[in-house]
Amino acid sequence: MRLAAPRCMRKTELRISDLMTTALVTVKASETITSAHAEMQVGVIRHLPVVDDRGRLVGVLSDRDILHAHNGRKKIAEVMTRDVVTVRPDAPAVAAASIMLDQKISSVLVVDEEGTLVGMVTQTDYLDLARRSLLGLPLER
Repeated sequence: MRLAAPRCMRKTELRISDLMTTALVTVKASETITSAHAEMQVGVIRHLPVVDDRGRLVGVLSDRDILHAHNGRKKIAEVMTRDVVTVRPDAPAVAAASIMLDQKISSVLVVDEEGTLVGMVTQTDYLDLARRSLLGLPLER
């Protein structure tokens, strides 16, 4: 039996904006862990961007942050990650994948030039991209 020759994958110039999720649930730093946890359970999500009153990113709250909090009455500001890894929407899609692999994180937040949150790209987005590629489907959503 002879196997077919493998097809060469073509390099595509996918951008973060081609993969990111833009319909995000966000929270404020002054909210409680309990309310954030409820948002995560309802939306079946693992990361909540924390924004200020102007929509600028100030942190991220993960399901692991909540797990380590031990007290639902604490404010999000007390447990959120402030040093957030971000990318711009026009960055190559490979940039966020490299960041997530190198830093062992499962999401990267997307901000514009003013620091306003515009999206998020997660491991799930990259798994969906891989699935589409393996099925021969268009890579852009």
